[in-house]
Amino acid sequence: MAIGVYEKSKRYIESNTQKPDQQKHKKGVYPCITISRQTGAGSKVVCEKLIEIMDNYSEFEGVKWAYFDQNLIERVLEDHHLPQQISEYMKEEKFKNIDAVVYEMLGLKPSEWTIVHKTTETILQLARMGNVVIVGRGAPFITAKLKNAFHVRLIASLEKRVEHIKTLMNLNEKEALAHIKKEDEDRKKYLKSYFHVDVDDPLLYHLTINTELLTHDAAAHLIAEAVVQKFPDLFPQFAH
Repeated sequence: MAIGVYEKSKRYIESNTQKPDQQKHKKGVYPCITISRQTGAGSKVVCEKLIEIMDNYSEFEGVKWAYFDQNLIERVLEDHHLPQQISEYMKEEKFKNIDAVVYEMLGLKPSEWTIVHKTTETILQLARMGNVVIVGRGAPFITAKLKNAFHVRLIASLEKRVEHIKTLMNLNEKEALAHIKKEDEDRKKYLKSYFHVDVDDPLLYHLTINTELLTHDAAAHLIAEAVVQKFPDLFPQFAH
């Protein structure tokens, strides 16, 4: 039976938080791959294939890869003992149609800056462990100064993304379009507010891939190959 993404992520955390004498020897700090994406560009499918490929590349050392997107939310909550009820607030959108002050007074919602700080801290912890793919949450900008980080941006035409979201979420065209526009706008606001970056700036990434022109499978292989060439000492039998 195939191991699910959540279980892989859990095993990854457990194996990377063992005492040094319990960990398998690794040649060095493996890469952290960050994925920034337009909504509907297929990041989930690409990432699932990508960690499968990276597992094969790293198999000789027994290194296992994992990726974190929505499950990163749960990881943050678990790390910092925040009540499960607030998980709905761990989203990439600063502006809410609720009175944040009231929620803070009730003790249900931590301040936005606390959430951003704790999310940032967790992303850095995961990135420094290596052999991990992190999607969204400002990961490319949080890890920008880490030498083991490799940054990817996934894009596609609006028409292609609408079709993908319609299938993925069982929405009609109007609903899918509204979802995409809201998600993309929320992400831009979040990144501009907290990291002062333009998510569409191509200079922020090692690689930008149009998943309309390449299949998701091909995109995953392209990312993996680029990572191998970027860090040849870690993948000597594959680098050229």
